[in-house]
Amino acid sequence: MEPFDLDAYTSRSRALDLSDIDWSEVARHPLPAEAVRTLRYMQDIETHTIVYLRTLLSTRAIDDPEVATFLACWLYEETFHGRALARFLETAGADIVQRTRSLRPWRERVEVMLTSALARAWPDFCGVHMAWGAINELTTLTGYQRLAAVARHPVLEEILRRIIRDESRHFFFYYRQAALRLRKPHAARVARFLVERFWGPVGTGVQPASETRFLASYLFSGVEGGAAARRVDDRIRQLPGFDGIPLLEAWIERTERSDGQARRRARRYAEPAGSAFSISSSSALTT
Repeated sequence: MEPFDLDAYTSRSRALDLSDIDWSEVARHPLPAEAVRTLRYMQDIETHTIVYLRTLLSTRAIDDPEVATFLACWLYEETFHGRALARFLETAGADIVQRTRSLRPWRERVEVMLTSALARAWPDFCGVHMAWGAINELTTLTGYQRLAAVARHPVLEEILRRIIRDESRHFFFYYRQAALRLRKPHAARVARFLVERFWGPVGTGVQPASETRFLASYLFSGVEGGAAARRVDDRIRQLPGFDGIPLLEAWIERTERSDGQARRRARRYAEPAGSAFSISSSSALTT
C-alpha cells in the first residue's frame, strides 16, 4: 500500500470551497422527503465531529505526532462539511438539526470512560481507533455516494462530490494507519473483538435508532445499495485480522430482522382476535 503523504495533505487542507455553487438552483429541482431526512441526519453527525474529537483527546491517539496533526485537519474539514449540508438544507427550506453538544447522554459518558480506560491500559489502543475510523469514513463516503445516486439533485450531487473527495483522503489515512498498527496479531484480535461487538454506523447513540434504521433502508436497500454495503465490507476485510468480519451487511440484516419483528408485533396488537382487518406494511413500518 502506498504511504500517506501527511505533509501534502496538511498543505492542501482547507475549508470546503462552495464559492461557485449556484444556490438559486437548489429550489428548482425536486428534493425527496427521504433525502431531506437523510441530510438532516448527516448534517447533525458532521457537526458532531468536535464531540468525537473530545473523546479522542483523552486517549493515547494524540501522543502520536502524525495522528495528532491529521486530527487537527480532519476536524477542520469535517466542520465545514456540516456547514455545507446545513446551508443546503436551509436553502431548500428545510430545518437543520441543532443540539447542545456540551451535554453528554449517559451512553456517551460511559463510552468516554471505557475508551479512556482502555487507552491508558493498552499501548496498542490507537490501532483500534484507526480501524474504527477507517470503517466510519468508508461507510460515510459510501453513504454520500448512495445519497447522490438516489436523490438525483444536481446541486446536492456536486456538493456531495466535493465532500466525498475529502472523506476519501480521511479514509486513506485511517486505513493506512490501521493496516500498519494491526500487524501485531494481539492488536488485530482485540480490534476485531471490539468492532464485532460494538460497532454501529456513524451516528449510533447520537441520533435515534429509528433514524439510523431509516438510513440503512433508504441508502442500502435494493441491488445497488446491497452491492455498496458489500464493497465496504470487502475493503475492511483486507485489514490484518479482519478477514470475514461481519460488518455493514450484517448490521443491515440485523436491522431488517428487528424491523420485521416490530411490524409483526404491531400487527398482533392492532388486530382484534378473529378480525379480518390487517394493517398494511407501509403504515406499520418502524422508522
